[in-house]
Amino acid sequence: MDRRLDELAIEIQNPFPSLSSQCQVASSTRCEALGPNTSREAFQLADIDWDNLEFGLIPTDHMYMMKCSKDGKFSNGELRRYGNIELSPSSGVLNYGQGLFEGLKAYRKEDGSILLFRPEENALRMRMGAERMCMPAPTVEQFVDAVKLTVLKNKHWVPPPGKGSLYIRPLLMGSGAVLGLAPAPEYTFLIYVSPVGNYFKEGLAPINLIVETEFHRATPGGTGGVKTIGNYAPVLKAQAAAKAKGYSDVLYLDSVHKKYLEEVSSCNVFVVKGKTISTPAIKGTILPGITRKSIIDVALMQGYQVEERLIEVEELLNADEVFCTGTAVVVSPVGSITYLGDRVSYGNKGVGVVSQKLYSTLTSLQMGLTEDHMGWTVELKLGDDDFQK
Repeated sequence: MDRRLDELAIEIQNPFPSLSSQCQVASSTRCEALGPNTSREAFQLADIDWDNLEFGLIPTDHMYMMKCSKDGKFSNGELRRYGNIELSPSSGVLNYGQGLFEGLKAYRKEDGSILLFRPEENALRMRMGAERMCMPAPTVEQFVDAVKLTVLKNKHWVPPPGKGSLYIRPLLMGSGAVLGLAPAPEYTFLIYVSPVGNYFKEGLAPINLIVETEFHRATPGGTGGVKTIGNYAPVLKAQAAAKAKGYSDVLYLDSVHKKYLEEVSSCNVFVVKGKTISTPAIKGTILPGITRKSIIDVALMQGYQVEERLIEVEELLNADEVFCTGTAVVVSPVGSITYLGDRVSYGNKGVGVVSQKLYSTLTSLQMGLTEDHMGWTVELKLGDDDFQK
């Protein structure tokens, strides 16, 4: 890839006017601000076609890596050039699937600064998943500080305002060698990033789903409620078959009664009827999405009644709108759902009023276009990445 850089100078606030060359940081790579100061600083944008950015991997410059010591604590995290990693053939993640991942985004504001959206929620969810998978996990502070450091080190890969976002992928894996079925003796926490456009090629346009009646995403007592790597490969077969028939994705039912809505392959689902918005309750088989949680709060603030409950598939027949939520898709309106050969359409093939309203509210907040009264965004200033070990 041609990595010529177009320089763009902007006025920003630099919270760190000076720095001794040996800034003392904790194992979480955190530095304290020394005080406000206004400076003129240049940031650079990678030379790629920002107007035609898709949702796919674009290798960036740096990644973050931190290993767990034998006492179960993570320390000595560091930035490395993005590239392949060394992994034992008998590592726990390769042999027994002992791994988790997260997904979050960074957005560039008009003034050039960068916003993260609720990174502490991703940290908490990873810790919850790690407990289920018998893994140690970074502290919330370590996780968030590592995300900040990685984003700032790759700051010229954050798309211009309105052109996309920087997708952030934290990974936690059993990297130690193990032959018998047991927790790995060593763990690695890694973060890499990639600029992305819309997850669905339709963008903010209705997608078409098909209800899967043969395969299931999760079972009670399993790991459907945590973001373990093993949850995702099993959906590929049904997803590929659906896309071959022209559908955007698959909507899964529960594995016991086979009649209650659960999730789309990688998104939560919502059903709108009048002023009531319903979504499947979190009971161990559905991932507690951070976008899902945020949309519920936004909907409540906008006067909607929100219900988290069992939703029978037949309720789709009478719904006013259906939409999906997730880090990658944010809010994706559903144009039609096909169940047992019958197709139900919504919104006259357009974006529903509720979907549009929730999408606009949440993305405006994520991009810094409206004031954040919820305290959900974390602003990063250019220059912060100079304050590292």
